[in-house]
Amino acid sequence: MRWPLVLFLMVALATQRPPQRLSADDDVPKRDAPQPASAATSLGPADPKQKAKPGPIDEDAPQEWTRTKSGLKYRVLRKGKGPKPGERDNVVVHYKGWLDDGTIFGSSYRSGETTTFPLVRVMKGWTEGLQQIGAGGMIALEVPPQLGYGARGKKGEIPPNARLHFIIELFAIQPAFKVF
Repeated sequence: MRWPLVLFLMVALATQRPPQRLSADDDVPKRDAPQPASAATSLGPADPKQKAKPGPIDEDAPQEWTRTKSGLKYRVLRKGKGPKPGERDNVVVHYKGWLDDGTIFGSSYRSGETTTFPLVRVMKGWTEGLQQIGAGGMIALEVPPQLGYGARGKKGEIPPNARLHFIIELFAIQPAFKVF
């Protein structure tokens, strides 16, 4: 009777990824020079199809982007007061994504309803970016191709090697199943 539990625990522990170790140089985010207001630095292109609108941005939100070692660029538009998600948590979000030319390719604001998904099952740029804010926060992401859809793109929606832009509001975190 105890063997199924032991086997389950062994599988659960074996599938967890170890935390990444950073060198002293890596844990200091690099800052880019301030950029003028544009689609990538604001709430994105106007969308007449959206049924819900993004919430407010903090008055003291930075105008400059932070660049991570992976190449992801982000700006925290609203600080969240809740916990930050882990890469294996499920998140409840509103989002809008667009290309450099302003073409919107995805938006939960259009349906007016938030969406929930596990961070481990989305593009690397989202997984990394959403871990920068707490619940209640909002972030702008500029995702380079290697953290997005890469050379393959997404047929009919996203061309190969496209840089992607997002605004994402994190409403809630649903912890991943944990073994006790």
